[in-house]
Amino acid sequence: MEQFDVVVIGSGPGGYISAIRCAQLGFKVAIVEKYLSLGGTCLNVGCIPSKALLDSSEHYFNAVHHFEQHGIKIKDIKPDIKQMINRKRQVVKENSDGVAYLMKKNKITVFNGIGSFVSPQQVKVSSEKGTQELSAKYFIIATGSKPSTLPGIEIDKKQIITSTEALELETIPKHLIVIGGGVIGLELGSVFARLGSKVSVVEYLDRIIPTMDGALSKELQRLLKKNLGFEFYLQHKVLSAVKKSKEVIVTAQNKNGENIELKGDYVLVAVGRRPYTENLGLEKAGINTDERGRIIVNDHLQTSQPHIYAIGDVIRGPMLAHKAEEEGVFVAEVIAGQKPHINYLLIPGVVYTWPEVASVGYTEEQLKEQSIPYKVGQFPFKASGRAKASMDTDGFIKVLAHQTTDEILGVHMIAPRAADLIAEAVVAMEYKATAEDIGRICHPHPTFSEAFKEACLDAFEKRPLNF
Repeated sequence: MEQFDVVVIGSGPGGYISAIRCAQLGFKVAIVEKYLSLGGTCLNVGCIPSKALLDSSEHYFNAVHHFEQHGIKIKDIKPDIKQMINRKRQVVKENSDGVAYLMKKNKITVFNGIGSFVSPQQVKVSSEKGTQELSAKYFIIATGSKPSTLPGIEIDKKQIITSTEALELETIPKHLIVIGGGVIGLELGSVFARLGSKVSVVEYLDRIIPTMDGALSKELQRLLKKNLGFEFYLQHKVLSAVKKSKEVIVTAQNKNGENIELKGDYVLVAVGRRPYTENLGLEKAGINTDERGRIIVNDHLQTSQPHIYAIGDVIRGPMLAHKAEEEGVFVAEVIAGQKPHINYLLIPGVVYTWPEVASVGYTEEQLKEQSIPYKVGQFPFKASGRAKASMDTDGFIKVLAHQTTDEILGVHMIAPRAADLIAEAVVAMEYKATAEDIGRICHPHPTFSEAFKEACLDAFEKRPLNF
C-alpha cells in the first residue's frame, strides 16, 4: 500500500489545481483519475471544447455576415464541421497534455482508475490492470458533476443528447431543440445557430440565464433572437421527447396548460448538472450528503470526516471551474495551516455567447429583496468608439452601487469580451472600491474597458462623458 500526505480524487480544474498547490506546499501528493485523459469535464467535455467550437463558429458567422463590410470578399463560404471537431479535439489534447506535464513537474503521482473509499483512511483504485490501495493523511474529493435529465426523457446519445455528445456532432442539425435556457444550452445553441441550424429553446422558468441579473436575461434573449434567429418558449414544462423516424418530437406544456409540439432532428438536454459521487464509497468513509446528492462540508470544506475535504461541483455553490480552482487552493492552504479566504459573492459568472455575458456581486433583484439602498449606472456599447470600430455595438454595462457609501455592489454586462472585462470589476469589489474610484481611474482609449468607467461615472453622479 502506497502512502501519501494528500490523495486527490478527480483531475478536473479543482482537483489538479489543488494537487499542484499541495505539492507546492511540500506535501507528497497523488491524484486519481478514472479516465486516461486528465483535466476532467472542463478540459475534455466542457469549458475548453465548447469555447473551441464557439470560436470556430464565430469565425464562420463573421465571414458570412460581416467580412464584406470590412472590405474582405470571399466566395462560396462553407462550414466544415468535421474540421471544427478535429480542431476542437486537438485543443483538448494540448490542454490535457499540459495538465499531465504539470503533474510530472510538481512530482505528483497519477493513478488511472476509479477511486473509492474502503475506509476513512484508505482509497482503492480499480482499473483494468487490477486494484491498488492508497492511504493518506488527507483526502480531497473533486469528482465534479455530470449532466442531469428530466422525467420522461431517455437520452440515447444519438439524437436526444447531452452537452457531451453535442461537442462531437459531425453533422449540423437542421433544427436543434434545446431543453433548458441556461449557460450550456445557450452556448451550444449559439454554435449551431451560427452554422445555420434553427434553434428553439424550451425553458421552464420565465426567463433565460435565471441566476443572473434580469436586465442581462432580457437583453441576451433579444440579441439571440435578433442576431441568430433563436426561438424561445419560456414558461414551458417539457413533458416528453420521443423519437419518430428521423425526427424527435418534444411535447411541452405552457403556463395556460396547453400542449405544444416541436419537431427537430436533435434535442439537446441542458437542464443543469448533478454531483458525480457514484462508486465513491462515501458510506464506507462515513461521509454525508444532502437531499441533492451534494457532499456536506463546513466553512473549511471539511466533510463529516475532518481529514477528508470536498470541492467544486460535488458541494454547494455554483458549478464553475474557477470556483473549484479557488476551493482547491483554499483546501491545500488550510491543510498547510494557513488562513486563506474565499468571497463567494465575488466569484464571477460568464456566458460565452456573443456578445458575452458576465456578472459579479449582487443582482438588482437581490438588492431589492434585501432592502439594500442602491443606485444604478449604465453605459451602452453603441456609444463606445472601440465597439463601433469592431462592429460590436450590442450590449451594455450596468453598475450597482450603494446609495449612500457609493461602494460597488454588483456589475453586470452583456458586452464584447465581457469574460475578460469582468475581472476589473472583481478586483474593484474585492478592495471595496466605489463607483467614483473607478470613474477617476484612467482607462486606455479606445477600449471596451472604458465602458466600465463610464457606467461607474453614471452610477456615481449621473455624469458619463460619452453618452
